[in-house]
Amino acid sequence: MVAIGKKIIVALITLLFVVTFTFFVIRQMPGDPLYQWAAEIVETTGMSFEEAYAQVKQMYLYDPDEPLGQQFTKYVKSLLRGNLGISMTFGISVNEIIIKALPWTVLVLSISLSLSFGLGVFLGMLIAWKRKTILEPIVTGYASFTAATPDYITALFLLVIFAIGLELFPFRGAYDIAVSPGFNWGFLKSVLYHAALPIIAFTFEGAGGWAMAMKGSAVSVLGEDYIMAAKARGLRDRRIIVSYVGRNAILPMVTILAITFGGMLGGSVLIERVFNYPGIGWWFAYSLMRRDFGMIQGLFLVTSAAVIFANLAADILYSKLDPRIKLEG
Repeated sequence: MVAIGKKIIVALITLLFVVTFTFFVIRQMPGDPLYQWAAEIVETTGMSFEEAYAQVKQMYLYDPDEPLGQQFTKYVKSLLRGNLGISMTFGISVNEIIIKALPWTVLVLSISLSLSFGLGVFLGMLIAWKRKTILEPIVTGYASFTAATPDYITALFLLVIFAIGLELFPFRGAYDIAVSPGFNWGFLKSVLYHAALPIIAFTFEGAGGWAMAMKGSAVSVLGEDYIMAAKARGLRDRRIIVSYVGRNAILPMVTILAITFGGMLGGSVLIERVFNYPGIGWWFAYSLMRRDFGMIQGLFLVTSAAVIFANLAADILYSKLDPRIKLEG
């Protein structure tokens, strides 16, 4: 318990560093974030720029001339109350945006990560057990290709071919506006239909990496004495692969799995932007484009927290799954 407590303290300190770093770096970005909003008010209402600028400052409760120390103190106090900030673009709480966007990202990531992990583990065990077959260079080439190809390129290919060219899938939105949201088959089918291309993109990009990681882990297990003993006892290949190789080789993958899920939350920006899918990534890209300080801070904090606590969960879970691994006291 002491070791777990230390891990939690380290995670919280890391999160505090992220909060501080993000706050000050964002405010060092060139330009005045309120200028654009004031200019739009001038264009639409015809009021003077000075009046529009004062109105924007009041509207967003943000004064760029206020000392950074005071701004940071207000921001931390707001976080301690559970308030992640206010979106300058929409004038609503970032909490509301996250509540609206997070389920869509979690849906896509959980399905795609499960598919890519399962496929990758299967291929990795297969090429580790049956080496020097035609399957090994194929899987290795596929893994090298996906590692060298940015995920948004894959997403663009899928969009152009299957959504625009063949018109087999929609190219925007989370579900058809004609269906009524709720726990009914029409809505669920529409949700899966709209999420199909993002899921395929994430799965295609991730499976090769999992296959290579599983191959490396399985090859190291194959050299263990208990594998040789199992072969000597005449056990069937399927039982050796599943019960001996797979069960032991997959343990190191648990850590990577937890960390990957946290990292994908922040890495979904480009794919969700390509497909106009309204998850965390889409909102993050939009906030960067509009220089929405409030939304940038809130979303970056959520994605960073996901990575930090995914690492923490992986450390704790791995130590429970493998008794040989102990958390450092």
